[in-house]
Amino acid sequence: MSDRATREAFGETLTELVDEGHDVVAVDADLSKSTTTAKFAAAHPDRFFNVGIAEQNMIDTAAGLAVSGKIAFTGSFAVFATGRAYDQVRNTVCYSKLDVKLAPTHSGVTVGPDGGSHQMLEDIALMRVLPGMRVLVPADYHAAKGAIRVAATTPGPFYIRLGRACVPQVYEKGFEFEIGKANVVREGSDVTLAACGLMVSQALEAARILDGEGVSAEVVDVATIKPLDAEKISASASKTGAVVACEEHSIIGGLGSAVAEVLGEMSPVPLRRIGVRDAFGTSGAPSELLTYFGLTVEDIAGAARDAIAAKAR
Repeated sequence: MSDRATREAFGETLTELVDEGHDVVAVDADLSKSTTTAKFAAAHPDRFFNVGIAEQNMIDTAAGLAVSGKIAFTGSFAVFATGRAYDQVRNTVCYSKLDVKLAPTHSGVTVGPDGGSHQMLEDIALMRVLPGMRVLVPADYHAAKGAIRVAATTPGPFYIRLGRACVPQVYEKGFEFEIGKANVVREGSDVTLAACGLMVSQALEAARILDGEGVSAEVVDVATIKPLDAEKISASASKTGAVVACEEHSIIGGLGSAVAEVLGEMSPVPLRRIGVRDAFGTSGAPSELLTYFGLTVEDIAGAARDAIAAKAR
């Protein structure tokens, strides 16, 4: 299977949903080509609304459409959809429990040359703290299609984190995304690699490297950051005795923080966090930035070795 970006699933899946009879509409803020809602607009122009460079208006327009009975999706980039429009997401969408689904693209450092101003590394933290907001971070194209589908058929607010960079396929076509379920994509006994988004494929590759060293790594795709599958994470941690949390996001407030909360309350074991450490992004090629910020396969493997060593201390 060829590598594909998770954003490629957005416009395609919205079109499929309408063709199947779902009352879906999309609102974008002048970035429809990049977010791929342009594909949806071409197929269903009467269901697409471009509000221009006005992200707060995008959210409020989607809210109004939701109040009128529509299933409203919004596009834009993650930095604008969550940062610039935070007040509207909080007070209009979440406070009123509206059927609005935020599905921005261009999250994380793999946005690349656009630089630190556009590399959103705080969006999971911002969204997971909001009451009623479900936060989904699909690992690949097929998981993204599943996440968009389940959001469209489940009432209430959603945040679906999509990316610009092409990533390896983890799941097969037709993958059914389950809200609140973490997926064990590789069994192991020595260390748990809990990952989300593109870091799932990175963790799988790290597990293969560790296997060559006689280390058995379990890889858990924590595709739903909220509601978190605390039982699955706790069970894996109890089995392996060490955990590495891997995310293309700040280590503050994201997956690493969520996993730490679970381990602190349910299964205290050594934890190491792979993520961006209290910094803004910078300009560069995606692969260069993953190396610069310590998000590579070898970084994960090194953290796993360190976590395992900590078990003996």
